[in-house]
Amino acid sequence: MSLLRLQPLAPTRDGRQSQTALEVCVGTRRLLASHGFASVPELTLASGRRADIMALGPEGTLWIVEIKSCVADFRTDGKWPDYREFCDRFSFAVPADFPTEILPGETGLILADAFGAALVREAPEHRLCASRRKAVLLRFAHAAAGRLHMLVDPQGAAGAMGDGG
Repeated sequence: MSLLRLQPLAPTRDGRQSQTALEVCVGTRRLLASHGFASVPELTLASGRRADIMALGPEGTLWIVEIKSCVADFRTDGKWPDYREFCDRFSFAVPADFPTEILPGETGLILADAFGAALVREAPEHRLCASRRKAVLLRFAHAAAGRLHMLVDPQGAAGAMGDGG
């Protein structure tokens, strides 16, 4: 009998993310993990929007991190306020050369690259109500479990990722 070996996953490339965005994602997820957070990239929310990173903290807090790779990316995307109803804290993650003064002050700020990240400004907390928290946690858990299943059994898990998209 042979044993399956799980290989580390490279960031998902679906043609929407630039190389810079992928690198910011890796560094940001490393930062989150160093603080005890589990994270899922590209999580589809109940609204149909897709969070760049959804993170679950050790005490059950939910963070959404929106990655912006350049000024044009930020200026053409006005949907970020819609994410607040699905998390306790909302932050932007950007590369070090991003002009951070254009980002809203009422959000968290993370500077990141492919190797790591720094939390520059903590996001203000706006706690979710219990029913919304449960719904988001279930979506997070189903997506994470579905993606893990895909690693071991791609054919058996096809179509059952559980993240709504």
